[in-house]
Amino acid sequence: MDWGTLVATVSGGFIAISGTVLADRLRQRHERAREADERRRSVYIEFIAAVGKCHTRLRGIAQAQDPGVDPDLAARAALDEAGVHEVRERFFIDASAQVAGAGQAMFQQLRAVQRVVGSGATHTSSAFHDAYHPYLDLVWAYRVSVRGELKDRAFSPESFGWEAWDGRERCPVCRDRPGRARPPARPGAPAT
Repeated sequence: MDWGTLVATVSGGFIAISGTVLADRLRQRHERAREADERRRSVYIEFIAAVGKCHTRLRGIAQAQDPGVDPDLAARAALDEAGVHEVRERFFIDASAQVAGAGQAMFQQLRAVQRVVGSGATHTSSAFHDAYHPYLDLVWAYRVSVRGELKDRAFSPESFGWEAWDGRERCPVCRDRPGRARPPARPGAPAT
């Protein structure tokens, strides 16, 4: 028996098995990472869609001003109808810290819009717009944060021909308000 051949055969077998095991583990790790990315992307979209649905409902309440509807109860129900709380919990489980922070800021400003609408403010009132435009700014900050994490190309308000994300320059109510000074940019906001 030639010991050299035996050692070479055993060593070759060991290297082949090790390579196969390593390749399989790398493939599994890559698949798990891809699944996590897909799950995050899905919940990021689901979260902003639920927030958008709630926002649309709140705007409808502010526009309708139906005397038979309690605006506070209707505004509170808007969050439940849109399923924001349920999606928000899934969002916090999968979101990165940066995107979770942007999502929470957007959610808090949505709640400010909800409180203003619940107080009976109309969609053309200063109170509504003072809550609405910061909300719009934070919606775009969330989108930029998500795109940054998902390695999508960044964009800015200028990409759309706008001055800022908050939409005040495009809003006929705010644009025509006399003496309306532009609020300072939020910390960490993209330069406009």
